[in-house]
Amino acid sequence: MRNVALRSPDEWTGTTKDPHDEQFGHIVDTTTVDGAGDYRAVLVGEPYDGAVIGRPGAREGPAAIRNSLAGVKSHHFDAGPVQSVGDLGTVEVPSGHSVSETQAAISDVTARIHEQETVPVFLGGDNSLTYPNVEPVLDRKGSVGVISLDTHLDCRVVQGEPSSGSPYRQLHEAGLDNMAVLGARHFETSTAYADYLREQGGEIITAEEVGDDPVEAADRALSAVETDHLYVSVDIDVLDATAGPGVSAPTPGGITTRELFRMVRLLASVDRLVGFEVVETAPSLCPDGRTADAAARTVAHALSTLRGDGA
Repeated sequence: MRNVALRSPDEWTGTTKDPHDEQFGHIVDTTTVDGAGDYRAVLVGEPYDGAVIGRPGAREGPAAIRNSLAGVKSHHFDAGPVQSVGDLGTVEVPSGHSVSETQAAISDVTARIHEQETVPVFLGGDNSLTYPNVEPVLDRKGSVGVISLDTHLDCRVVQGEPSSGSPYRQLHEAGLDNMAVLGARHFETSTAYADYLREQGGEIITAEEVGDDPVEAADRALSAVETDHLYVSVDIDVLDATAGPGVSAPTPGGITTRELFRMVRLLASVDRLVGFEVVETAPSLCPDGRTADAAARTVAHALSTLRGDGA
């Protein structure tokens, strides 16, 4: 199963006929892995939810995020228009394989992408994909850290096969140097996992602390993860259930979309960024499309300030 390939993307188109109404559908180019270095960032779809603990549906996330993003305006008031974005297509994930086999196969693909002089933006898919998205970076010279915007800590012990709740346990065991979790919610994580993360030197910043001051919360996460290379993961269930109901495990008490967007812009602006992802968007669990819309705009905000060189 190691020969997993990227399926070529469809051409992007906007949803307006106004020539002055530029949208992401007008500015995203289709490209290949070999051409990825021509772009500041490249999109990669990962339609997989075979490891999800709760409700499935995240395999439909990449298509829904792309569809929503195509109609989003490309202009940010402070940063100006987003430019230089390519789309590598979608990882073809065969069914019927174990989670560990799937992770290994996807890691082969992401390793090729990480070799390019660009920043990959992965569109998930469930949270188990974080492991193959980050694992190739651990081979680089220098330290590697993750900032995870998530309700949960996702550092469960692997019992048999990995799950959407175990990627950070896997990454720590593979050599991850440090991580911080932004937006974690009280009463959603077991004591044993909170203790484990803190024993690894990790930082936990709650949703309440984000609500008090999202800029300070993001700065605190960056200060806690002062590694040479930084990967940022957004599990869209970090949002309150009213803003993001289309996830595996929606719960009350989460952060707002405005808080999420502001923190993402700050995190994506650091020059040590080597990758970004949005995971756990499950469109079938959100008939009105608000979750996919939030995920698409999360990607847009990241792209608006992204300065990482992928090196």
